[in-house]
Order: sequence, then structure tokens, then C-alpha cells
Amino acid sequence: MRDFPPPIRAYTDRGAEAPDTRSPRAFLWWMVRQNGGLFWAGLLVALIWMVPQTVGPWIVGRAIDTGIVAGDPSATMQWVLVLGAVTLVGACSGILFHTVIVREWLIALYGTTKLVTRKALQLGHVLTRRTPTGEVLSVSGSDGDQFGALMEISTRAISQLAAYLVVAAIVLSTSVRMGVLVLVSAPLLVVLGTPLLRPMQRWQGVERSRNSELTSMATDIVGGLRILRGIGGEETFGGNYAGQSQRVRRSGVSAGRWLAAVESVGVLLSGGFVVALMWLGTREVAQGRLTVGQLVSFLGYGLFLVQPMRTFVEFAQKWTRSVVSARKAVAVLSQRPPWVHPDEPAGLDTGAEIVDGTSGATIRPGILTMVVSAVPDDSAALADRLGRYLPSDEGALVSDEIPEELKGRAAKRERSARARAREEQARRDEERARQPWGVTVGGVDLSRVELDEVRRRVLVSDTSPQVFAGTLRSAVDPLGRLTREQAERALHTAAADDVFDALPGGWQGELEERGRGLSGGQRQRLVLMRALAADPDVLVLVEPTSAVDAHTEVRIASRLGEHRAGRTTVVMTASPLLLHHADEVILLEGGVATAHGRHADLLADSPAYRSVVVRGGDADPSVLSHLAEESR
Repeated sequence: MRDFPPPIRAYTDRGAEAPDTRSPRAFLWWMVRQNGGLFWAGLLVALIWMVPQTVGPWIVGRAIDTGIVAGDPSATMQWVLVLGAVTLVGACSGILFHTVIVREWLIALYGTTKLVTRKALQLGHVLTRRTPTGEVLSVSGSDGDQFGALMEISTRAISQLAAYLVVAAIVLSTSVRMGVLVLVSAPLLVVLGTPLLRPMQRWQGVERSRNSELTSMATDIVGGLRILRGIGGEETFGGNYAGQSQRVRRSGVSAGRWLAAVESVGVLLSGGFVVALMWLGTREVAQGRLTVGQLVSFLGYGLFLVQPMRTFVEFAQKWTRSVVSARKAVAVLSQRPPWVHPDEPAGLDTGAEIVDGTSGATIRPGILTMVVSAVPDDSAALADRLGRYLPSDEGALVSDEIPEELKGRAAKRERSARARAREEQARRDEERARQPWGVTVGGVDLSRVELDEVRRRVLVSDTSPQVFAGTLRSAVDPLGRLTREQAERALHTAAADDVFDALPGGWQGELEERGRGLSGGQRQRLVLMRALAADPDVLVLVEPTSAVDAHTEVRIASRLGEHRAGRTTVVMTASPLLLHHADEVILLEGGVATAHGRHADLLADSPAYRSVVVRGGDADPSVLSHLAEESR
């Protein structure tokens, strides 16, 4: 299957076609076009599959009139052979049709997953500033499945519409009354079912929104399970999850009621159609306008047409759900990255001084610099600026979910208001990203350097890094670039020997999702090992030892400088055990660099520094230095 997994190049490959996100319907049509020739091949096979069901009743009628009624066994046998051949064609085409539509479904499903993945790669940290995690996961999973279902039902509905028109033409050419009955039945079904679609769509939207919120809650609970157990909060959060689950169930039941109403209309009308067709056909036979064979054919057509009618109802249902899902997908995929390519990109000389204009901090090249602040957010903000990340702004998150009590025009106004809020947020991000960044390397502002170059040369390892499932080797060296000696050196510096020993198989030992089998300290050291193994020109570590014990922290502190010798390293920390080994320490007060120097000198000369590093400033500075020296 050369088209599976589907080749999606949008967002990360320049020049590749991006999804049409002008509207939900435009996006769905783009999804159809992405299936390319496969959609049309499926439609062709589906039309062939309809041939036996379309001409079968006519063949049976001819066999009755020219063979059985006329008493001609040879004619009967001929028609039986024709029916057998047509049935064989239908069976083969049915197998092929099923294969093609399943393929269409999978391409739409996994194509959506790849689209969301590539959008996440394109936006990076910007995505989590704009969209709740649950919405992204729901688009990637359940909404992708809805798009796959739409591809399948669309192919089936179009082929059965063609069969319906052919049958109507056959019946109309034989009996005008019965032909008109056939032609009127489908439009009547649409007219009676349409009023039920709007409330069904609303409740399906509510169900989708509640399910998205439920997914976000599950993500938060799984991510913080160890903390919840530590504070005894499992029952509280578990109860919240159970309550939200019941809300999802109730909205699903409400959507199901309207869905049942739509299906009931379809069943009632199709059943009534068969009865009316049979009653009218019997009268036509009694009056000599139809033969017995034609009546049997019409009855067969009546039973056959129940299938297209139900398919039309099913199409309406899945189209409604797909529009709801497409609206959510558009909200995620339409977001544009704030970054622009500089007109004349400058090179990045990481062997030069780094100056942060906001704080006034100057980081000398090739040494181990540590930044101390009484407010951790200030040092974390400095790390973001050094890596050219937008500042944290959680309050700017705009969800696409609207309050359930809003309906009709009020819901539409709220949806439009949220779209405008997202657009305004994107505009602010773009405005900030396109201004001079304020961090210069060798006098060159980071805004003049290609973002990919910044990401390649400057690595920021923050306080909430991710650990993925896979082998320990792939977690430390995902690109497979390191020799065994280099990997073991990073492991030694991060004091992560117990992580290696805890996994059966060593480097090939399997890590669970999010590193669940590891303690918080082990995960932190695994992430530190990964950052060290990447060996970037500039490494920025944010609180790299906050979850480890003092003895382990001392080992890391004593090895870090040697490991990064000659390369620029910046550590955001207030730990005396780490600070003791710094080549230079910078003190931030109110986000501004007010002092810099050696750890021992700042302890002796700066009360502000002592108040942060030595709690309350009452301890003798020489004690900490002595303890650190003893533990080396």
C-alpha cells in the first residue's frame, strides 16, 4: 500500500499543500481530494457493485414472464445463468469495494493524525498556548475517525443514488404511476428528516465538547498521578472525572434520541414505500397493465430501495457529525505560526557573548553560568528568551468549546467571538515574534537568525520535559548519532546509573509511556542525560536537580562543568550545591541582573544573594562551601 500511511507533507515541508481551513465544508472537500484517485476508484467499484442489485429484480421478472409463465425451460435456464453471472460480478466487486473503502477510511483517519502531528511540530510550544490538549487529542483521534466514516458513506451514498435513479428510470418506463412513487419517496424522506438534523447536530456537538473536556481531564490526571497520590487527591479528581463521564453519557443519550428519531423516519417511510408499491403494483396487475414478472421485479425494487433510503439517512447523520468534527479540526489546523523567515538571515556565533536586553544579563561564552532569582518565573522567562520561545501566557488559551446553554444565533455569536479572540491572540504572538527579540549573540539579534538554526544551536531543557515510550537508548539518543562511549559519558554526568540498572536490558530496556516506571528524580536525570547527549553549542537547564537528593545533586554538580568544558552552559537554579561549581553566577532581582561573580564572593558581599541561596541569610556562608567541598 504505497499510499498508506498517507504521505502528508503539509506544514513542515515548504511548498506542500496545506488543508483548506476556510470553513468546515471546505476542509471536508479537501479531505476528499486528498484521497485522490482512490476515492474515484472506490466510487467506480461501488457502481459496479450496484449493478447486480439494480438489474437483478429485472432479470428475475424476465425469467418469470419468458420462462416460467411461458413454460420455456431453456429461457428460464438462460436467465438463471445471466443472474448467476451478474451475482458473481457483484460478489467480486463487493470484496474489492470493501477493500477500497476500508483503505479510504484508514487514509482519512491516519492522515488526520499526521496532519495534527505536523501542525504540532510546526507550532511547537505555541500550540499549547492556544489550544487545550484535549481538543488536539480529540481531533487527532475521534474526529479523524469521523472523517474516515464520511469517506466510506459518501462513496456508498453516491453509488446508491445512481442505482436509485436507474431503478426509477426502469420503473418509470414500465409504469408511470409506480415510477413517480419511486421518484417521490427519497425527496420526501429528506423533507421529513431535515428538521430533526439540527437538534441532532447540536447534541452531537455538545457530546463532542464534553468528550474533549473529558480527554483533557484524563491527560491531566495521568500526568499528575504521582503527585495526586502524594497529596491524597486521587478520589477528588477521580470523582471529577466520573462526573464529567456522566455528562458525556447524558449528552450521548440526548444525541442518540434525535438519531433514533431520524432513523425512525427512515424506517417508517421506507416501509410505507414498500407497502404502497406493492398495493399499487397489485392493482396494476389486476387491471392488466403489468405482468406477474413485472410485479415481482417491482417488489424486488421496492425491497432494494429500502437500502438506499437508509443509506441517505446514514449519510445525513455522518455528515452532521463530520461537520462538527471539521469545525474543531479547522480551529486547530488553521492556526499559523508566528515566526517569519528573516529577509537576510544572519549566522549564529555561539562562541560570542550572549546579552539579554530585558534583564541586562551577559553570559560569557564557554563557561558554566548559573542564574539565581527569588522568583523562579523570572529565571524561567530568561531561559525562554535565550531559546527564542514566546513568554508563558496561559491566560491567553482560547477554547473552541462554547457553553452548552447557548443555542442558535447566540451560539454562533459566541463561536465567532472566540474565533476573533484566537485571531487576536495569534496577531499578538506574531507581533512579538517579529519584533527585535532583545537577545543578542555576538551583537546579532536572534530575530535575524533562522529559527531552525536557533533550535539546532541552543537547547533549552525546562522543568516540564517529556519522556516517551521506547528503549532507553532511543530516549537518550533519538537520532542514533552517539557512540556507546558518548552515551555512557552523558549517563555518568547525569548520575543516572540507577536508571540504567532499573531497566532490564540496559540501553535496550523499555521505558513506559511518560516514564511511568521511574521516580521523579530518575525521570529528571534521564532528561538531563538526553540534554547532555545532544551536546548543543549553548545548553540552558532550568532547575535540573530540583527532584534529586543532595548526594546525587553533588555528583551532578561536580561533573557538569567538566562535561561541558569549553561550551556555553546556563543553569537556572538556587541550589548552593550547584552554585558552588559555577564559573559565574548572575543574580536577578525583579527580573533584572543586579550582581554577578563567583558564588563565594556573592555570598560574602550580597545580602540579596544570601537571602535567596541561604534561606533567610542567617547561615554562615563558609559552612555551605565547606559542606560542598566535603561532598565532592
